[in-house]
Amino acid sequence: MKGSLIIILFFILGVVCGLYHLLPAAVTESRLSFYALCGLIFCVGLSIGNHPETLKSFRSLNPRLLLLPLMTIVGTLAGCWAVSLLLPHRTIAECMAVGSGFGYYSLSSIFITEYKGAELGTIGLLSNISREIIALLTAPLLVRYFGKLAPISVGGATTMDTTLPIITRCSGQPFVIVSIYHGFVVDLSVPFLVTFFCLW
Repeated sequence: MKGSLIIILFFILGVVCGLYHLLPAAVTESRLSFYALCGLIFCVGLSIGNHPETLKSFRSLNPRLLLLPLMTIVGTLAGCWAVSLLLPHRTIAECMAVGSGFGYYSLSSIFITEYKGAELGTIGLLSNISREIIALLTAPLLVRYFGKLAPISVGGATTMDTTLPIITRCSGQPFVIVSIYHGFVVDLSVPFLVTFFCLW
């Protein structure tokens, strides 16, 4: 939760800097966001490489649980398609691109901004931050009313890192590996799906 609030504060700071031209043009007109994106992808690879035991523990997963990330992706995209019908000023592809962030706001919003502009990138950022915050705040209710896999699916790409502690507490220790596996697969799909829908 604290991490999400820090991200929102940095976002607001960026908006203020842009509005009042507090940064030199050399910074605002450069490809800084592209280099930041490369850095983020490097960090994802680094975090996976630092925990090889996580990859080994995937072998012990129930085969049916291997489908959970796919169901999260399909369910999210189906929801985005339904919402796009209520938003005539947004195309299906734009709504799908925003939803394809799966809570990974830092990566997806940069992609969307690069391909579709700052307005949709901002929508993507806020939408995906909201997904993470909803997962953090409602995890106990999700477990109570929808089962122990519910907060994992709602958490999307964040279940490997920021929402993992609350999922562990609410769903139980046996679901830690499921949560990490789910976050890993959904995380991996973000750059491909966001790019696909942005170029669609």
